[in-house]
Amino acid sequence: MAGQALVAGVAGAAGWGFHRVFPGTELLAAVIPAAIAPAAVAALLGRRPLWLALLLDVVLWFAGTVLLYKAPHPGVFADVANSWHALLTTLLPAQPEPHLLVLVHTLVWAAAVIGAETLARTRTRIAAAVPALAVYGTALLLGVDGEGSNLPVAGALFVLIAALALVRDDRSPVWLLAGLSAAAALAAVALVVGPLLPVAAQPYNPRQDADLPPPRRVDSVSPLDRVSAWLQIPDRELFTVKADKPLNWRLAVLDRYDGVRWTSGARFQPTGGRVPEADWTGKADVVHQKVTFDGLPGTWLPAAERPERVDGVRGLVVDPESGALLAGAKPAKGFSYEVTSKVPRPSKQELLDATPAVDPGLTAFPAGPQQRLFRKLAQEATKGATTPITRAYRLQKYLRTNASYDVTAPPGHSLKGLEFFLQTTHRGTSEQFATTFALMARTLGLPSRVVVGFRPGEESGGIYRVKSGHVMVWAEIKFDGLGWRPFYPTPGRSGAKDDHDVVSSAIEESEELEGEFTQGGSDRPKTSQPQATGNGEEPSSGPAIWLIASVAGGALLVAYAGVVVALPWWRRRRRRRAEGPEQRVLGAWRQTCDDLGLRDQYALTAADVVARQSGSGDISAHIQPLAEISNFVRYAPDAVTEDAAAAAWQRSDAIRRAVRAATPLTTRLRNRLLLR
Repeated sequence: MAGQALVAGVAGAAGWGFHRVFPGTELLAAVIPAAIAPAAVAALLGRRPLWLALLLDVVLWFAGTVLLYKAPHPGVFADVANSWHALLTTLLPAQPEPHLLVLVHTLVWAAAVIGAETLARTRTRIAAAVPALAVYGTALLLGVDGEGSNLPVAGALFVLIAALALVRDDRSPVWLLAGLSAAAALAAVALVVGPLLPVAAQPYNPRQDADLPPPRRVDSVSPLDRVSAWLQIPDRELFTVKADKPLNWRLAVLDRYDGVRWTSGARFQPTGGRVPEADWTGKADVVHQKVTFDGLPGTWLPAAERPERVDGVRGLVVDPESGALLAGAKPAKGFSYEVTSKVPRPSKQELLDATPAVDPGLTAFPAGPQQRLFRKLAQEATKGATTPITRAYRLQKYLRTNASYDVTAPPGHSLKGLEFFLQTTHRGTSEQFATTFALMARTLGLPSRVVVGFRPGEESGGIYRVKSGHVMVWAEIKFDGLGWRPFYPTPGRSGAKDDHDVVSSAIEESEELEGEFTQGGSDRPKTSQPQATGNGEEPSSGPAIWLIASVAGGALLVAYAGVVVALPWWRRRRRRRAEGPEQRVLGAWRQTCDDLGLRDQYALTAADVVARQSGSGDISAHIQPLAEISNFVRYAPDAVTEDAAAAAWQRSDAIRRAVRAATPLTTRLRNRLLLR
């Protein structure tokens, strides 16, 4: 009975390793029944046929799923099969939905069944804990991005397994007490030394190899297309915000333009509330908001600046790149949620040193005769500007002073319509001003996008009532390290002063700083974080403890060696055998970037990679043709042939051989052992 209780404890502790994936009490509902029930069955039916015990275990597993779903669910098997990929494409923490928790329930149940029956029907000591260790390893992989630490769980597992070994060895209570004390001391040492290991600094994240959902169109009507209609009925109540300070409430971020309309290229991922951090890591103001829906259409969720935490939204999805928020279903009137946002506060010097990010997709301009007009006007507006931020400010000022705000202006943001706005009417709403600014900025090499949002609204007692007339569109430009910076090219309603405090302060700041941006930036030393190292000696605790430590350490080393050997081979094989020749070409390019040590440098274009390898002998001879094939695939994927895919992999293999020949053996071994 003591052994079965320990098996249940080991399985439950392994299941609790998923607390980085599902932080909350909901996880207990999936773990506790799955850990206890199989141990109880084995204790009661240990002398009966195995098939009878397994049959009862299956019945109890179904009963556990009924508790999770609150009712019998016919799609439970499909949920178990699909939950793996769903968790790999979820931004942690994951929402504790039954279709995701059922995976944890099933894994813990399987580990408990195997462990309990092994303990009841064999004479082994700790073999019954091996399935639970496999579950714990799965929890480590799926929880890499989660908050908190699994080191205490590892310590608990070690102590429980040591207790299981001592109990199965028929030791006296004195031995059991001494052994558990030694195991606890050894676990404490491991808790201190564990974070200092090299693999702890760069753990493998399986989400890097997961296929993200493709960009999708969110609503049948884009928020940008609603701007003109909202301005015609300015008193319609949309939502309220209880916030620390007045800010612009961003709704939708649109970064793709085809000459007719702006759309979103967002790759939304489910999340339990966390929003990945943006590029900016400097000084920022933290702003808390509580948003309540009134009559806002669609599923976009307004929030200030860059959200970092959202609470109260079931089915929440977020775009990691833009921070845009989306509800799983259209929120009803009265629906509320809370948001915590960070508002960057860069210094003057940081703005001065800002350089535009490199992203061809954000500087693309649709083919057409209008490009020459936009470039000519942009160059005239920014004549004499010496820094990227100055050019952006000059362009903003040009539009604010050469056209007027008019809510009765014709709607639309096609190239033809914007050409008519620039050359003929010189009047428009923020829809025309912001989209024109974004396109003119692109002709100057400034990566841009447009944002649809709202002014703060009418304030009363710390609550801002936002109406349809508060809608506003602004533009943003992306800078390396600085992230996205907002620009407001729309003039005030009077034509001279803006009637919006947030915009007015931003314009005044830009005019004040513009005169200071007349020379290059300063050289700032790059900061680096030294890697900590530590050494610890494991205390001697008798033959039983050494045996357990040796088995556990050997198993970990074997598992790690297997990952080190198999992972690069599996990743390369998966890319080489991808579906479709275009995917195989892109796989060859990604493999080459990995071989060149550029795995995490996503902002580099193919031209940047080629430039880095110029003059490198065999590598430069193959990298240029491979880059040309890769670029062809990105812009004409339907025309890719099998011969192109084969040629791409021939080039990739040649580059791989050249890199291996030029890299010392010690360096290759170190990179392989650290999974770089």
